[in-house]
Amino acid sequence: MTGPTAPSPEHINALTERAGPRALVEGPDREAHLTEWRGRWRGETPLILAPGSTEAVGAVLAYAYENGIAIVPQGGNTGLVGGQVPNGEVLVSTKRLRKVREVSPEGGTLTAEAGVTLAEVQAAAEEAGRLFPLSIGSEGTANVGGILSTNAGGVSVLRYGNARDLTLGIEAVLPDGRIWHGLNALRKNNTGYDLKQLFIGGEGTLGLITAAVLRLHPAPRERVTAFLSVPSAEAAVELLALTQERSGGQVTSFELMNGATVDLVLEHFSDLHRPVGEASPAYVLTELTAGTEGTLRAVAEGLLEEAFERGLVTDGTIAETLAQAEGLWAIRHNASEAMKNDPTYCVKCDVSVPVARVPAFLEEADASVEALVPGARVIAFGHMGDGNIHYDVLGPEGADDAAWRQRASEIERRVHDVVVAHEGSISAEHGIGQLKRDELAERKSPVEIALMRAVKQAFDPKGLMNPGKLLSPEA
Repeated sequence: MTGPTAPSPEHINALTERAGPRALVEGPDREAHLTEWRGRWRGETPLILAPGSTEAVGAVLAYAYENGIAIVPQGGNTGLVGGQVPNGEVLVSTKRLRKVREVSPEGGTLTAEAGVTLAEVQAAAEEAGRLFPLSIGSEGTANVGGILSTNAGGVSVLRYGNARDLTLGIEAVLPDGRIWHGLNALRKNNTGYDLKQLFIGGEGTLGLITAAVLRLHPAPRERVTAFLSVPSAEAAVELLALTQERSGGQVTSFELMNGATVDLVLEHFSDLHRPVGEASPAYVLTELTAGTEGTLRAVAEGLLEEAFERGLVTDGTIAETLAQAEGLWAIRHNASEAMKNDPTYCVKCDVSVPVARVPAFLEEADASVEALVPGARVIAFGHMGDGNIHYDVLGPEGADDAAWRQRASEIERRVHDVVVAHEGSISAEHGIGQLKRDELAERKSPVEIALMRAVKQAFDPKGLMNPGKLLSPEA
C-alpha cells in the first residue's frame, strides 16, 4: 500500500464539483461530523462531502483514488470506537442517501439507501405490516450504512440475528469508484464468495455501502415484557434456558443488568422508577413475542412461577400496556446516557463470551478491576441471550477525572485478558475502529491478520479507504 497524500486546493475543488449540488458541508454543520458521541475523539478534515446519489459517491471516490486522496466514510456518527472520525482525510457522509427504494411485504424485503435511519426502516416495515427486528439505543440517528459497516447487533439478536443475518444484498462503491450492484433479494445464492459479508463489519475499509436489501419478518401479534430481579448472573443463565424451553423459542430479548447499572440510570433519570420492590444484585429484562394472540401471557406467567419456585427470580413485574413496556425498556436504553452524564470518564468494553461463561467472566473481571483500581464502579449490562456484555467502568466516587482517564487503556486490557481467557471476543458489536486497532493485531492469530491484510490489499491496494482503522499499519 502506497498510502494517501494531502489534498491540494485544486483537489478540494474537483472533489466538491464531482460530489454534486448541495454536497459541501460547511459552517456549523461541520462540528457534528467531527466530534464522536462520547467526546473521546475530535476529528480533523479539509473537506466534508455528502453526495446525494450513488453515482456521485462513485465520482468522488474515483477522483480520490486516481489522486491518492484518503477517504473516511461516515453514517450517523454514533460509533463508539472512532471508526468514523477523520484524522486529516476527506470525510464522505451518507446522510443525503435518504431513499427507501422498495418495500416488498410479499417477498419480505426492504431496500434502503445508506442514509436512512434504523428508526425509519422500522417504521417503513411496520407500515407494510412487517417487522425489521434490529433494534439499538441509537436507532433514531444510526443509519443503514453505519449499521452494516459495524455489523450492529442490538437487543433482538437472540431470535433474529445481527446485521449480517438481516441483509440479503448490498450496493457499494469500491475504493476506485466502481459501483458494485449487489442488491439481490435471494435467500439462496451459492455462486462463489459471499462478497457482501466482507463489507458488512468492514468498517468502511473496503468500500462505501450506499444501499442494502434488508430482510423483514412477520410482525408479532402478541408481546410480553417482564422486568425481573435475579439473585446472580448464574441464576440468569438458568433462567434464559428455562425461558427458551418453556416458550418454545419465542424469546426475542434477554437483557442482563447488574445492580449498579439500574441504580445509575435511576440516579440520572428522575422520571424513571425501579419496577420491583427492592434493589437486587442483578436484573433481567426479557421480551417474548408470538405471531398469534392470546397464548403468550399464560406461557410467560407459567414459566415465571416455575422460576420463582426454583429461586431463579426473587421479584418481578410484567408490563400490562405498551406504555409500561416502553418504561421498562427505558431503564435499559438509558444506561449509556447515564454513564455519559456521570462526572468521571467511562471506560467502555463491548465484549462477548459464550453464554454459559458470562457469570465466570463477570466475577473474574470485577475482581481484576477492583484489584487495579479499588472503588471503581462496574456498570455491566447487555445482551445476555447472545453473550454480549457491555462491561463499562466508571471511576471511583470523587476520583480525579484526568487521572482516571489515564487508567483507561490499562482497565480495557485487564478486562480483555479475562475475555480472551474465556474464549471470547474483545468486540461484540461496536467494531474495532481506532480504539482497538492495535490490540486486535495482538489478540488475533498471525494467520487471521495475514488473511485480513490480503483482503484489504485486494480491495484497496493504495490504502485510501478509512486508513488507520481496523487494521494497524504494517511494520
